[in-house]
Amino acid sequence: MTALLEVGYVGKAHGLKGEVVVHLTTDRIEERTAPGAVFVVAGEASVAAGQPELVVRSARLQQRKATQELWVMGFEGVTGREAAEALRSTVLSAEPIEDPDAVFAHDVIGCRLVDQHGTDHGEIVALVANPASDLLELADGRLVPLAFLESADDQTVHVDVPDGLL
Repeated sequence: MTALLEVGYVGKAHGLKGEVVVHLTTDRIEERTAPGAVFVVAGEASVAAGQPELVVRSARLQQRKATQELWVMGFEGVTGREAAEALRSTVLSAEPIEDPDAVFAHDVIGCRLVDQHGTDHGEIVALVANPASDLLELADGRLVPLAFLESADDQTVHVDVPDGLL
């Protein structure tokens, strides 16, 4: 089984017909909001929903904030306000979307960062959210904008950075 990715969470109920406000934390919005898209839920949320998966029935953009979009979503089998309220704070996970060009955060943590000159700058220990460009954090505390990423494999992340950055 493929490891699931956390892609969002459920906020408050919206209206009387079982819709909820969803905070998506993914950049794959079109795929995650399409009718039939599947979210996996665990623990109490799956018991409250009566199912371990939520299948998107409908989705529409409610509000666009500076760093986040809020979606009103309906799920199959969730038809009333009470059922929608039971989903509040539910973490939504999903299978990764196959994309050979995509690099996911969980793929780069633990990799070595190598610049365009072949210099190894150490291990990547975290991905730090930043509005301009997410940052790769190295074990020694240095930060490298993800915008400079050129390629990645199972063990190495290659970057092309301006002189003096590292």
